[in-house]
Amino acid sequence: MLNGLRIGLGITASHCTYEEVIPMINQFTEKGATVVPIITYSVLTAATRFGTGEEWIEKIEKASGSKVVSKIVEAEPFGPTNPLDCMVIAPMTGNSISKLANAQTDSPVLMAAKATLRNGKPVVLGISTNDALGLNGMNIMKLLSTKNIYFIPFGQDNPHKKPNSLIADFTQIIPTVEHAIQSKQLQPLLITHSL
Repeated sequence: MLNGLRIGLGITASHCTYEEVIPMINQFTEKGATVVPIITYSVLTAATRFGTGEEWIEKIEKASGSKVVSKIVEAEPFGPTNPLDCMVIAPMTGNSISKLANAQTDSPVLMAAKATLRNGKPVVLGISTNDALGLNGMNIMKLLSTKNIYFIPFGQDNPHKKPNSLIADFTQIIPTVEHAIQSKQLQPLLITHSL
């Protein structure tokens, strides 16, 4: 089903989830898809206990076989000139959720998402935010009701210590994309994480 498709993979600054997401690139390529990696500026520049930007860029490029798109001007052609068949943003931080829900396009990832929506193609979101059930809740609800936006199933990852936190089940990226390209939301959307 994914054979021959161009899948944009947007990665935002939820550094603790990269170990889960990067291996998913191989699953796309094994199914015959081409993965176009796109990152936010913070992915490029941040150095955290999970690794440096340079280390992650190297891993992303090695897994995808493509150079990362790290500038807005590089992402803009994903509109009519060089379209994607589907755009996935995983992990997607609360900051990027808020900006996408309110039509702010200030990163390569958000530009690629905007371009993909402009083409009437699906955008799949894999949320990872400590504020999902806080102020960002209304932004998630807005995106849930937006045409051509689909969510990787998500749930509370630590309800006792982080009651407002939600995180996607990144192992469900492939089936979510397969459903999204058929204009369907993978169900169930709300899941329980193993605690």
